[in-house]
Amino acid sequence: MASLGVNIDHIANVREARKTFEPDPVKMVLLAELGGADGITVHLREDRRHIQDRDLNLLKETVHTRLNLEMAATEEMTAIALNLKPDMVTLVPEKREEVTTEGGLNVIKHKNKLKEIIQRLSDEGIPVSLFVDPVQSQIENCSEVKAAWIELHTGKYAITKNKARGLELSILKESTAKAKSYGLRVNAGHGLTYQNVEPIAAIEGIEELNIGHTIISRALSVGLSQAVKEMKSLIINPRKDNFLL
Repeated sequence: MASLGVNIDHIANVREARKTFEPDPVKMVLLAELGGADGITVHLREDRRHIQDRDLNLLKETVHTRLNLEMAATEEMTAIALNLKPDMVTLVPEKREEVTTEGGLNVIKHKNKLKEIIQRLSDEGIPVSLFVDPVQSQIENCSEVKAAWIELHTGKYAITKNKARGLELSILKESTAKAKSYGLRVNAGHGLTYQNVEPIAAIEGIEELNIGHTIISRALSVGLSQAVKEMKSLIINPRKDNFLL
């Protein structure tokens, strides 16, 4: 059964749209945890477009579940992670002009750099996950650079429908099994919604789903605790017939 990591970046997006003090993502975390979140995920971007350093430091002190720090594989971010010591670091690709993360890391291209950063973080007891596309060669290299986890990018699955979605679901299943055979632990996320999450949650071997935008959007109608509760229910009790929407 997969657990649920709730990404709260979009709460900070609303705050930063007015450069004010509300809504405070740090205060909202308690509501997410009360709703059943198993972890809290934040992406500290190099341009600080949403989550701020102040948020990160306070979250470290107040998160009751576990804190997953998404970040670019840079010296600045590595230094921040080594000082903060979150429960997990997820290394993601990052481009200044993108609205949201557009794809997985190119582990093959950046193999030496990633291996060095993973080693530095691991030496301090911080497990590292690599956000990657469900591509066998990339997954194989995740093992070679000594990552403990991968997070499979589900974006392509999320934007397809019918037979195409069925193919993407099969690829994610195969990628999960392949990663497990390399000794990697597997999370997944990106673009998952209340409408498409169940087939992913039903994949054997996926340990956690990281979901943000759809939960924060739903929270505008029903509140954050209820929105998290509804998503958690779908994840822990997914329909088993691998239906496609």
